[in-house]
Amino acid sequence: MLARITIPPEIKRGAVVPVRVVILHAMETGYRFDIHGKNIPKNVIHTLTARYQEEIIFRAEMGSGMSANPSLQFHFVAGKSGELIFDWRDDNGQIGTQRVMVSVVG
Repeated sequence: MLARITIPPEIKRGAVVPVRVVILHAMETGYRFDIHGKNIPKNVIHTLTARYQEEIIFRAEMGSGMSANPSLQFHFVAGKSGELIFDWRDDNGQIGTQRVMVSVVG
C-alpha cells in the first residue's frame, strides 16, 4: 500500500506544521458484490499512526464509513529535524509504512 504525504520542504523550529496524508486503498465496505453476485469481503484501513521523534503525534481509527483512498490532515509542532513515520493496517492484516524527512531550520 502506498501513501502520498505532503509537508512543507523546510520548517521553522517551533512552527505548527500541516501534514496531509492520502493512502491508496480501495476501502471495501463489505456491502458490495462482484459481477457474479458474490459478496466482496470488508477490507478497510482501521488504524493509522504517525510518529515523530519516537513519539506518537497522531492516531486515527477508521471504519467502513471512510471513502476509498482516505485523506487525512493534522498539525504538529516541529522541534528538530527527523523522520515522520506513518504506519497503517487494514482488515486483511496488510501493513503499510512510509517515512518522510522533516527538515527544521533556524
